[in-house]
Amino acid sequence: MATSVSGEGQPSLNGIISDPQTKRLTDLPTELLEHILCFPVLKHVDICNVSCCCKRLHDVCHGRGKVWGHQYKLRWPRLQRFYRQNECCDWVREYKTRHRAGIQIRRTVESISKRFFTEVPCVGQVLGDSFAEIESLGMPEHFCEDELLFILNTDKRKSLTLKYYAKKILYFLRQQNILKRLKTFLEQPAEQQSALEGAVLVDQYCNPLADVTLSGISAQLDEIAEKVRKMLRIKNSSHPSLRVAQGDCFVVEDFELQRQVVCALNSVLYEQLQYKGNEFDYYNPLNSYIHQVLLRHTGIPISLSVLYMTLASKLGVQLEPVNFPNHFLLRWCQKPRGTEDIYDFVYIDAFGKGKQLTAKECEYLIGHQVTADYYSAISTNEVLLRMVGNLLNIGKRGEGNEKSYQLLRDSLDLYLTINPDNVQHLLLQARLYFHLGIWPEKVLDILQHIQALDPSQHGAVGYLVQHTLEHIQHKKHPATP
Repeated sequence: MATSVSGEGQPSLNGIISDPQTKRLTDLPTELLEHILCFPVLKHVDICNVSCCCKRLHDVCHGRGKVWGHQYKLRWPRLQRFYRQNECCDWVREYKTRHRAGIQIRRTVESISKRFFTEVPCVGQVLGDSFAEIESLGMPEHFCEDELLFILNTDKRKSLTLKYYAKKILYFLRQQNILKRLKTFLEQPAEQQSALEGAVLVDQYCNPLADVTLSGISAQLDEIAEKVRKMLRIKNSSHPSLRVAQGDCFVVEDFELQRQVVCALNSVLYEQLQYKGNEFDYYNPLNSYIHQVLLRHTGIPISLSVLYMTLASKLGVQLEPVNFPNHFLLRWCQKPRGTEDIYDFVYIDAFGKGKQLTAKECEYLIGHQVTADYYSAISTNEVLLRMVGNLLNIGKRGEGNEKSYQLLRDSLDLYLTINPDNVQHLLLQARLYFHLGIWPEKVLDILQHIQALDPSQHGAVGYLVQHTLEHIQHKKHPATP
């Protein structure tokens, strides 16, 4: 049987059908022909060549979709999670769409280097333009992301410039998608919002290239909850938390049974797993990222409180977040539901190994008295604002390097997504973009929004508008090199 070699150095079927002795190949059953055409060494070019030989082979290649489906899965294995098993799909069309997406994405990435050095002094502006170009292609987002990952995962010693910009675009692309998900999350009714899901979205936005998923984080918490159940089983084998299937919503009403859950949770979390508050590196942003807290077993009060509260809920104990000044706490009601008397609650310090405090002891914790308002439960939105506010303060304390500016930008984006009309943070964002020399048109939009919200800011707004317009004019008429 005569064979030729494809451009990639592998055996090809191109030329087989021209051999008179092999024309009987077309008389084989369809299933057998499909099996032959799904042989691993055959590439998409080979399948195209075979399908052009005669109507019979064209029908085999394109008819039931098995051959092109195999080619698709062989070439882009990462995309399989987007399809259900045995899903009926037009694989030829899918293959063409993904192939075209790859060509367009690669062209966009290759064009960035030149534009970065000739048009604007900041990669952020180029990425914004590139993202708009990618969106205008109308390609599925996961196709675009898969091609960028393909560029990044090819031979590490080659195409370093291409990889650099592919990474930048992937970072930017993922952040835009996470912001969309965060906005959808914020539109949900307050009772349907989960502090854990919100914390994961914050984590994902600040670490878009990390493998952080809500399902992955939840699975880790389920494992911890199971350890707590084992501890409960030793103390009280008839505890109601042991009879509930994982994932079911329930509430333990009896206070003694709740106390058993809290004691077992403290024992597992702080003694067995050695979780603790990070007192020695408090202002490290990793303390605010849920996946890092689970990895390093340390965090700050708010991140540890989100984990503690979620675990308690899985075990039937409802705790509420408390926006206590300088030290985030949880409160545990000791009386029938409906009370708001601050002395009817025990306050739990997740940073302090689950220590239980009275209202008065909470004041000793921070060294001064506070009003009763500070003991009230807060919403998930307020939890996220406090969490993002911590990251914002860390960004402000930074050394003015790329890393601290990136954290400042990310935390401002998140804060203004949650609270879009905060004038001080809008002004800070405008000043930051102006200082970095990026997105002058967006700076003008922000300043216009500030002026509408608070006319008293006209002095600061006027100064920034004037200098931003000068920057735009300079960009239109750059100095001759």
